[in-house]
Amino acid sequence: MSNIKCHLFKCKNLIENQLLMSIEEQELFKKSYYDEAMRYIENANETLSKSPREGKFLLDEKYVKSACGIAYLGVLKALDGIFQLKERTKPKRHADVTYYQSELAKFDKKLLHYFNNAYDILHLYGYYRGTKSSDVLKEGFEDAVTIINKLK
Repeated sequence: MSNIKCHLFKCKNLIENQLLMSIEEQELFKKSYYDEAMRYIENANETLSKSPREGKFLLDEKYVKSACGIAYLGVLKALDGIFQLKERTKPKRHADVTYYQSELAKFDKKLLHYFNNAYDILHLYGYYRGTKSSDVLKEGFEDAVTIINKLK
């Protein structure tokens, strides 16, 4: 019987918390996370533009790695906002990619695919390995923006 009371109490608190945030407040909340995440993307694009190019390749690994790291942080910022709106807790460490993957798998598998691709391209290939292919990086940035646009 106590499990039922506990469940009802949690449901009541959940409903009250949702009611406490009006639609206007939710929109402001989403906008603040969206604006901040897009600021990361803009900074990443600015950093990437500093790298000299040769055809479809970027030549300066420092700028590539920095830009990819900044863009990936923008993705995580957006996901933190999305998780709060979905009443999911954000991870204690941003490095815990498995947490993001497991939570996204529970409520948005399409967004999970975008996240996995952005993670692979921006974090692994771009930030760690310093890939220089502008085509590959473009796809990672596009996926990052797709994730961030979920806050709209």
